[in-house]
Parts: sequence; structure tokens; C-alpha cells
Amino acid sequence: MKRREFIALLSGATAWPLVARAQHSDRVRLIAIMGGGVANDSNAQANIAAFRQALEKLGWTVGRNLWIESRQGAGNVDDTRKYAAEVVALAPDVILSNGTANLMPLLQATRTVPIVFTSVVDPVGGGFVNTLVRPGGNATGFIQFEYTLSGKWPELLRQIAPSATRVAVLRDPTITDGIGQFAVIQSVAPSLGLEVSAINVREADEIEQAITAFARSPNGGLILTSSALAVAHRELIIGLAARHKLPAVYYRRHFADRGGLVSYGSDIVQQFRGAASYVDRILNGEKPADLPVQAPTKYELAINLKTAKALGLSVPTGLLNAADEVIE
Repeated sequence: MKRREFIALLSGATAWPLVARAQHSDRVRLIAIMGGGVANDSNAQANIAAFRQALEKLGWTVGRNLWIESRQGAGNVDDTRKYAAEVVALAPDVILSNGTANLMPLLQATRTVPIVFTSVVDPVGGGFVNTLVRPGGNATGFIQFEYTLSGKWPELLRQIAPSATRVAVLRDPTITDGIGQFAVIQSVAPSLGLEVSAINVREADEIEQAITAFARSPNGGLILTSSALAVAHRELIIGLAARHKLPAVYYRRHFADRGGLVSYGSDIVQQFRGAASYVDRILNGEKPADLPVQAPTKYELAINLKTAKALGLSVPTGLLNAADEVIE
């Protein structure tokens, strides 16, 4: 099937201006976005808005010299594979990929289309790049955090909930990120007096049953690690933590914004702004193979005092003073 025929078959012809691109192929570029949230998710929309604003500052404006197509896999494996095939078939100039779950099928679908990724924890271990300094293939981007950051989450749990002696770690065991984060937490926990168990983040019923069973014993807490499925089941997990009075630590600020107790992780919006600079460089002729993978330069600690009060917890003054955001 020809490229234009394929585009016309996608939902409502995908709003990509075929005539405009045919007439201005020398200056109108196509960027395809593979996101990990859902289409109407405010957090995902804020990330894409930051990406577009950064592109505009670099001279790329949608409708003038740029067009954007986006898909949101929301952690569903089948949908993610389908959307990966769709965006590759569009033959975009660059693909922006958010998260490991999206990057894996994209690299299975193409080793030629340039890809800029965000929110990937271990691109070398996952086989996505050769090294951080010289990626060597068609993908480069921004890691969400180094694995060592995962060791901070059980420390936070003990600080904010000193009575906790058990922690259930919610992780996606099908990706290297999930395995690596759990391994670090498991290695740190004994020194903090914490007994670790794992809960797989797959189906909603499975998550609810596992957290409910875990909560039957006292002195428990939760740690939610990074994955697309964590985002997909965000409201469920925050709600279960509240229902069962479980103090929980999350890997990104928007979990605390939505009622989670405490979060510590990198500034994702900053990554999307950085991704825009890499997209600009690629559109101007540079290759992903030569652009080093970058680590975060900013981390955020957010504490939800309303949630702490509901759990009967008194947040230490030192922790409050260290917080970038305190939600009351």
C-alpha cells in the first residue's frame, strides 16, 4: 500500500493535510508522537503543549512548516503495537516516543526513522542504544532517572510513615525498567527495616485484589514504579491507597497532585522541552546516532498534606522544607 493511501485509511484521514504536504514537501515536516497516556489526559496534554511551545521557539509551527500526528497507547500492549505500526507507516521525519512501552515496538517496526524518546529509565539495558554517549542507531533522547533514584523511594516511605515495616512495590515485570527499579528497592529495603513484596501492574482487577490482600496485615506501604501501566491505572492505585489507609510513594509529581501522598522524580515537562531541541537538530540534518542520551538535571519532591492528614501522618519538618511542592 502506498504511503498516501495508508494515511487516507487512518481515522478520518488523521487530519494530516495531504495536499499541503504534496505542495510544500520541501518545508512541511511530519512529527509522529507515541504517548503513554490517554487522549484526554491533562498531564499528557501539558507535556505535548510544552513540546510544541519549545518547537515554536525554534521556528517550527504547526500548519506552516510542521504537522503533528499523535497516538496514545495507555499501556495497552495490542494498541501500542498497532499505533507503532501506524506511525511508522506514515513515514514521519521524526517520531517522539514517551516511555519504554512505546519505544520497544517502535524500534521493532523501524531502524531507520529517527526517534527521540523521553521517560525511558534504562535505554542501554533495554537494547535501545549502544551507549549513552554514542547511541549508534536511530534512537536517542532523555532518560527519566537513573536506577539509583529508586532507592530514595523506600527512604521516603520510612521518613513519612515510620511505622511501616512492609512495602508492596507495584511494577511492570515485562519491561527492563520495572525489573531494574524493583531490584534497587529490594536491595535498599532491608537496611531500612522494610520487607518487600511485588505487585504486577497489569489488569485493574488483579491490582485491586493484590492491594486489598496486602492491606489485611498492618504496617504496610506502597511504592509505585515507573511504567505506562502505572499511568493507565493511576486513579485506581491512588484510590486503593486511600481506601486501605496505605502510605504510598510515587515516581512523578502528578500522582501527588491527584491525591497521592508523596512523589519524587524528574521534571518530565523539562524532558519534553529538551526533546524539542533534539527534534529540531534532527530536522536540520543531525543523526540520532550522534546525539548523546541525556540524564535529568532537575528532580521534584511533592507532598500532599491533605492526604497525609487523612492517613493520620505527621510530615517531618525537614521533609516539608525540602519539598518543591506542598499540596494543602
